[in-house]
Amino acid sequence: MTETLIRAFAFAFGAVWGSFLNVCISRWPAGLSVVTPRSRCPNCERPIEWYENIPVLSWIALRARCRGCGQPISIMYPLVELAVAFAWLASVAHFGPTLTALRVAVFVTLLIGIAMTDALHYTIPDGFTVFGLLWMMTFSVVGVMAGETGPFALPYEALIGACAGAGAISIAGWLGEVALRKEAMGFGDVTLMAVIGAAVGPRLALLTIFLAAALGTVAYVLIIYPIRLVRLNRERRGSLGPPADDDGIVPVIPFGVFLAPAAVIALLWGQAMIAWYLESLVNYG
Repeated sequence: MTETLIRAFAFAFGAVWGSFLNVCISRWPAGLSVVTPRSRCPNCERPIEWYENIPVLSWIALRARCRGCGQPISIMYPLVELAVAFAWLASVAHFGPTLTALRVAVFVTLLIGIAMTDALHYTIPDGFTVFGLLWMMTFSVVGVMAGETGPFALPYEALIGACAGAGAISIAGWLGEVALRKEAMGFGDVTLMAVIGAAVGPRLALLTIFLAAALGTVAYVLIIYPIRLVRLNRERRGSLGPPADDDGIVPVIPFGVFLAPAAVIALLWGQAMIAWYLESLVNYG
């Protein structure tokens, strides 16, 4: 019974943080404060009452519409709240009510916010990365003091990992810029990799970049490229000639969307993946 209550509390607490994360996703890209003013409808600017702001439940009760103007409320809000809630639940279910569970839950919450903001606004706000770097560095020390480091990097590894992650993605971006003759990596990706490197250490930071590149390639080939090709073909058929930007077949891809899940994979299973790879080299070398 106690275990069930703890997990229920973790789910509810995660949903609350998911609700706050929605505020960060909506406001930080516009340079707005996440503290004031209070939440309001983006259409009619009517302030939202506390009972209209209960995670997931209020969206269902309001039938996904603003009580003031009747305009639809994006499904993004309950989906983010549920994603964060399940992340906190999974962390507690796997690690128990421990410091490690808290660190994993905060890390995943941070990455969800970054992935959503990058996908929607093509930017990674400093609010996410500054907090993330301070949190990771601080709790690398706290974890050692508490005797509970979990899958996270130790303090020295966290420092080296932050530098290695930021440096490696900067070099990758520079090489991409030379090859494509245009900006290939934003500074937000650099700061994000500093956060990830501080969490997982230098070796897993490099693995994160490799996994993100693999995920991005698969998504581009199977999803982004076909959709883009269909849209460009429709534009060509509907006009007298080809679009002015004929190289638009290569769209801007928010890399943070792929770095975020890659970082979770590296944190939880990265050591096992590297061990399997090295063992394979020994067996088949």
